[in-house]
Amino acid sequence: MTSFTSIETLEAWKVARELRKRIAALTEKFPAEERFRLTDQILRSSRSVPANIAEGFGRFHYQENIQFCRQARGSLVETLEHLICAHDEGYVDETTLAEYRAFIEHCLKILNGYISYLMKANKMNKTPATATQ
Repeated sequence: MTSFTSIETLEAWKVARELRKRIAALTEKFPAEERFRLTDQILRSSRSVPANIAEGFGRFHYQENIQFCRQARGSLVETLEHLICAHDEGYVDETTLAEYRAFIEHCLKILNGYISYLMKANKMNKTPATATQ
């Protein structure tokens, strides 16, 4: 199995970082009155994705890492919901929503692959308990 030496080498983190940057640029076009409402929520959810991947990467056990990646998945879907809301409010057009939806699905696929990798690595590293009395 591959060994990752830094969060910056992890593809799941790289695409999550790119999403965060894209969302930040997109929200600059949102109306000022949304600054402390939708803009704040979508920025927070998009920032949560790479942050959770990074926090999981820094954990000692595979299962902890997997749990943080699952939280990152939730934040990806939450970000999509905020984009749909922005579309419903007229801040994002259909084409832009479709582009972001596709990119979020791409992020989810990569993150799911990383979770699968972690689950396999976790199984390979588990040793059967020995009874010593």
